Amino acid sequence: MTICTLPRAALLALALALCGCAYYVPPGYSVMAPASFDRSFDAAAGAMREQGLAIRSEDRASGTIVGTMGAGTVSASVRRQADGSVQVQFDATGPRDPALIDRVSRSYDARMGR
Repeated sequence: MTICTLPRAALLALALALCGCAYYVPPGYSVMAPASFDRSFDAAAGAMREQGLAIRSEDRASGTIVGTMGAGTVSASVRRQADGSVQVQFDATGPRDPALIDRVSRSYDARMGR
């Protein structure tokens, strides 16, 4: 009896090893992937457009996006950090809606799934 059980256990262990790792995420929870530069850059540009800014320049290589609304300007700076994370900063200049930068930031967070 022991001789038959051992090969079955070995086959089961081999089958499980070949299947890879899987995990269950309960409904209502999400798994967040680390932010990539491209995803962050696209989310920043999309958030600015969503809030009514006309994009005047979008330079992925330098990580800068500049948008205007009336006489105001909002710029986004997307930077890779030494630890692999991505930092996004929004700045505004000129006459503008005082809540605009907050709306752009909330729109960015929503696009990033936060």
